[in-house]
Amino acid sequence: MSRSTKESDYAGEVAAAKSASVAQLLFKAARLLNERAVARLEPVPGAPRLRPAHTSLFPHIDLGGTRLTELARRLGISKQAVAQLVDELEQMGAIERIPDPEDGRAKLIRFSRTAGRSLLDGMKHLQTIEAELARELGPARMHALHEGLSALLVVLTRE
Repeated sequence: MSRSTKESDYAGEVAAAKSASVAQLLFKAARLLNERAVARLEPVPGAPRLRPAHTSLFPHIDLGGTRLTELARRLGISKQAVAQLVDELEQMGAIERIPDPEDGRAKLIRFSRTAGRSLLDGMKHLQTIEAELARELGPARMHALHEGLSALLVVLTRE
């Protein structure tokens, strides 16, 4: 068997395994949805452009605040990489650092008070994309997807 045939067989096996994996499908769908949402954002003149790397941080920030080390753990990336994203988002006014009431030496990362309106606008932006997807998938599938993901989150956060 030639090397290109072995590589082709391997690629086919990997592709089949990925398409059979619910987790892989969720990862890919989340990435593509994030990219679509960010691409549709209207740029603010003179402001840095929000990137998918920035928005990937948002679901991991608790409304009361989250320590940088916890964000790094949740994202599975280094503290340095998270710190860079946090610095950029702080410069944009999207998030702020506040003292951790449980440890005066530590800081919590939270959405800034001025970003509150932007968060609600962002949710409306996502609702528009979801409505488009519902037209493509049909309301029953979209409802089933919502129900399934909600149930999955309950199970995954039960720890």
